[in-house]
Amino acid sequence: MATLHCRNGERRRTVRVSVFVDLTVQGIDGQNQRFKTRTRSLSVSGHGGLTVLDVPLSVGQTLILANEHSKQKAECRVVSLRPGGRGKTIVSFAFLAPQANFWKMSFPAPGTKPSADRYRPKPGHSRARLLPTSEAPARIAPGAK
Repeated sequence: MATLHCRNGERRRTVRVSVFVDLTVQGIDGQNQRFKTRTRSLSVSGHGGLTVLDVPLSVGQTLILANEHSKQKAECRVVSLRPGGRGKTIVSFAFLAPQANFWKMSFPAPGTKPSADRYRPKPGHSRARLLPTSEAPARIAPGAK
């Protein structure tokens, strides 16, 4: 029997959503050199996000992010770093100050869970039923006799 592991409490203050937003990231790399690079978010939340960079960084470092769509800028802090392959790093970051809709989207309230009704068929709609091959209706290609 399989065991399902769940956390008792959600660690994030807002839900994280997979959204690709073009970003410009500025900061100072591990060799004390200024850098400015373009990247894209992997996932976002109301308090930060996740992206991939090929610049050496450290946890706690401050970065400036610019949303290329809205041109809005925000200061953030590197929260965690993971190897991403091909010399890149997966960077998790948190905004230093509350942002006025940096991602240009709204997030569900903290603690909101998906409604079970969302996954139920609507009245009058039946669930699709898969037929065994022997019961499936035969299909004839167009133009075949």
